[in-house]
Amino acid sequence: MELVKNIFFNTDKLIENSIVKISYTGKLFQDESEEVFVHYGFGNSWNNLNEIKMEKTELGFQAEIELISDETLNLCFRNANNEWDNNEGQNYIFPIEKSELALVVKDEANISSPRKLRKTYLWSKKLRIAVYKIITYLPKIISGNYKRKVKNEE
Repeated sequence: MELVKNIFFNTDKLIENSIVKISYTGKLFQDESEEVFVHYGFGNSWNNLNEIKMEKTELGFQAEIELISDETLNLCFRNANNEWDNNEGQNYIFPIEKSELALVVKDEANISSPRKLRKTYLWSKKLRIAVYKIITYLPKIISGNYKRKVKNEE
């Protein structure tokens, strides 16, 4: 994701159907506005347009929003005096990535059960661990540099 000056997220990627925390330290924060609102929508048409009041902190104004399934998150900010920070008319636009469902198995019979990773994924993780152990310890065993801890018997 392209970094934008004065806007920070609590994550490095914006993923659909997740909640993200936005921190804003832009013009309105620097001008010491008492109240700032984030005005946001999704996609080119600003679908599901919403505006929420941000909480003022020492680190800037902060708010949490839910990212719905769409291509982009569009933002601009305004204060109580109706002064706007809209990136000089360009708005702040961030891409939203689709969530990876390939590793999740949906249990249609029991929707309340926790999601489970696919067995092939789990086996690939176990295989990687086994290969790592072989690569790490086999040369030590062959060269004789491998020492087992032995308890002293008295």
